[in-house]
Order: sequence, then C-alpha cells, then structure tokens
Amino acid sequence: MVAHISSFAFAGIDVIDIDVQVNLSSGMPCFTIVGLADKAVAESKERVRSAIGAIGLSLPPERVTVNLAPADIVKEGSHYDLPIALGLLVSMGIVPQDALDGYVVLGELALDGNIAPINGVLPSAMAALAQDLGIICPKANASEALWAGDIEVLAADNVLDLIHHFKGQQILPPAQKKTLVQEQQYPDMSEIKGQEVARRALEIAAAGGHNMLMVGPPGSGKSMLAARLPGLLPELTAEEMLQVSMVHSIVGDMPEGGLVTKRPFRDPHHNCSMPAMIGGGPKAKPGEVTLAHGGILFLDELAEFPRQVLDSLRQPLEAKKVTVSRVQAHITYPANFQLVAAMNPCRCGYLDDASRACNKAPKCAVDYQSKLSGPLLDRIDIHVEVPAIRPSDVYKSNVSENTQTIAKRVQNARKIQSERYKGKGCALNAMADGEVLLHVAQPDNKGKEILEKAIDQMGLSMRGHNRILRVARTIADMQAEESVSYNHIVEALSYRQIRYNN
Repeated sequence: MVAHISSFAFAGIDVIDIDVQVNLSSGMPCFTIVGLADKAVAESKERVRSAIGAIGLSLPPERVTVNLAPADIVKEGSHYDLPIALGLLVSMGIVPQDALDGYVVLGELALDGNIAPINGVLPSAMAALAQDLGIICPKANASEALWAGDIEVLAADNVLDLIHHFKGQQILPPAQKKTLVQEQQYPDMSEIKGQEVARRALEIAAAGGHNMLMVGPPGSGKSMLAARLPGLLPELTAEEMLQVSMVHSIVGDMPEGGLVTKRPFRDPHHNCSMPAMIGGGPKAKPGEVTLAHGGILFLDELAEFPRQVLDSLRQPLEAKKVTVSRVQAHITYPANFQLVAAMNPCRCGYLDDASRACNKAPKCAVDYQSKLSGPLLDRIDIHVEVPAIRPSDVYKSNVSENTQTIAKRVQNARKIQSERYKGKGCALNAMADGEVLLHVAQPDNKGKEILEKAIDQMGLSMRGHNRILRVARTIADMQAEESVSYNHIVEALSYRQIRYNN
C-alpha cells in the first residue's frame, strides 16, 4: 500500500500542493527519497528514522521509498519530516490512512521524536483553509495557523501524541490563539527641536505615503526624523497584518502571538548587497524591499550604497512588487513599501559650511552625489533639506507637537483618501496615476500656470509632474480642501527644489 500525505512547497509567499507518497516494498532494506529533494529534505530520512525509534518503534526490514510529487518541483526545507514520518506510520499500519484525510501536514522532527517549529505556517494555513482542509503542525506554530481563519488545527509537541490522538487514546486539546501584543512604543516627535520644514515634509509623507529624501550635514536630525515616521502612520488593518505576516512567516521572523502588528521598519546597512536588498541567493529568498512590505524602508547614508543596488530599487518603487529570477525559480514577492532616505550633501558632510568643508568642495559633492541616478531621484516625491541646528538653539526652541497630535491629522487625511479611491485600485495619493490622478488633483488655473513654468525651469519629466500633483493633493487633503489650489502646488514644488550635482 502507498500512503498519501498532503503537504506544501513554497514559491515565495505562495504555496504549491505536494503529495508525499510513502511505500514499503520487499527488497534490500534502504530509505530513499525522490522528487527533486534538496539536502535538508534528503537528510530527513535520518531524522525520521531516529524519531520513530525514539518512540519505541523501528522501521521494518523493507525498502522504504518516499516520492514528493510533482517530481519536477524542487523541494526545500525541513517541514517534510512530519508528513514523511506519518506516511511511514500509515504504511506500517500504526495510523489509519483515513485519519489523515482532510489534513495538510508540516513539521520538522527532532531526533527524540519532538516536533520543532518551522517557517511558512501562516501561508500554509491560509492555503489549506481555501481548500477546506485542516492542518497538522508543530504546537509552537499553532497560534500562527489559527490566524488564517476558521480552520481545524492539530498541534502536537511530539509524534507519539499524534499517534495517540489518531488511535483515540488521548485526544489533543484544541489549539489556542496567543494574545497579540498591541503595545507599540515609538520615539516622539516632540523630541525634534527646530526643523519645522522637515517636520512638515515628514507629516505630508506620512499622510500620502510618499517617498522622501532628506539631505543635510551630520547631526542635523535626519535619522531622528525617519525613526519617528512609523509612529505617525495608522495601524495595520487586519488584511495588512495577514499580508505582512505571511512574508515574515516565510523567513521565520514571526513575533510572539503569531501576527505582525507593527508596520515594518527596515534600515539595512549601506554595505547591503543586491540579493540582500532585492531578494535572491540560491533559494531566491525575499530581500529588504519585501521585508519592508506594508511599512518603511529607511536607507541612511544613501550615497554610500552601491549604485547598482540603488538603481535596483527603481522597478519595485513603481510596480510595488519584485520578481526574483533564477535558473530554477521565478518568484514574485510583494514590495509595497515607503522609501525614506537620508544623505549628506558630500562625503565630509559640510559642503555649505566654509569653516568645516574640505578643500575639494564643490567637486567632492559632484563625485559623492553622482551615485544617485536621475531616474531614482525622479521616483522620490519629497526632497527636503535638513540644515544644521546649533546646540544652543535647542534650549531656545519652543515645545514641538507630539506624535499623537500629528498622527491624528495624518489619520484624517488618510481617511479622506480611502473614501476617494474606493474601488479605483489604489488607497493613497502616492499610488494614484493616469486619469485617476488628473481627475482628483487637477489644479486651478493659477496653479496650472505656476506648475507649467516650474516644469520648464526645473526640467521635470512627466513622472516628476505627476509626483508634484500627488504631493499637492495630499497637502489639500491635510487641509480638508476638495480641490488643489495654487498654494498647494507651490508648497509641493518647494519639496523638489534641491539641485543635485550629478
């Protein structure tokens, strides 16, 4: 008899049905796994053999053949241990085959028969629910599986508990959801002294989901401002939590409680490689742009990143997704993130300070900024200068608005956008394009006139024109105004006034 156990393979955050077939036949005793298994799967036979022995059983002196079908898909990961073990137990007559019908099985086995936690349980549970199946998984992943919805979850600590359950000797208790940790602590905006222009730009970026670049000398507060942006953004919706959590489930970065409740804030070092940023490697794993999905990708010291890595961001910024192509895999990951970047005007950082700038200025600025291509800068909606603040000015500065006050205004502006774009394929002004953008952000006559002049003087592309309209629309929403006026266009233009030396 051939035992059939259902499991999954992963292609990004999508799953592929896998039929784990286990057969015992006469012949020289051996244990063979076929079906394009990688090394982790091939080593499964040793873990399964030891785990079964640890619960007081032994493999029969027969030929054991395991086929992972379909055989033309590469199988990766240790989550096939448990389905292979249960398939063996079915073939040995210890567990009835019909007891496993209607379940998808995933789990890694320890040598003592315990079931270790694995990655990818949430997308697996959601796929199982869509097929009206239950899921058998490690107990440590039970809460994660339950967030998929109304699904039957059998979660056990070891293989022996599953055997007792299927024989009716000891029923496994129902899996329980863990309480989500909702407490979120963010640095407060009131700690930012001065920098009124940058604070205003940050609020606009939060309200409309706009990409933002801050340019200024060291110590002017660029990183402090970026760190406070997550506190201005609204909380993840239930749908966004699932989308973000599926990504983090695949990489094994799920928090206590089973769901990601905070918007991701990724800040990779500037020595980040192309595969680390975009995704890839031998197993086409997700990169920083995907791990920042639903949140913020902060690139500090932007000009220090390799130019090839920076230019690789151009396509994800437009498409909101990234496709990792390898010989054996073509995987598409979500990459709907908000880019926030910071950089010095030159390598020494003091370009406009005659007393501190190096003797190579302004040539040093030309060389330093040349790493930033025009197409990349064109995809950033808001460019703002963050000037140096003297320490003595901190004590003279008035008390600034706190994060909670600004976040309420951001929430109101986002509510207006949500209602406006309902059913139009976008949710924020930063995503509006084509006829939708021209319809909702049509400026008045005076605004059109100043915009046309600015386009000629600044040499803006059509993409730059659209991004000015998007920012102007956000400014209007923050003031609860239905139409875009001259003042909104002027302020939006002020956030593209930085002249780069590339």
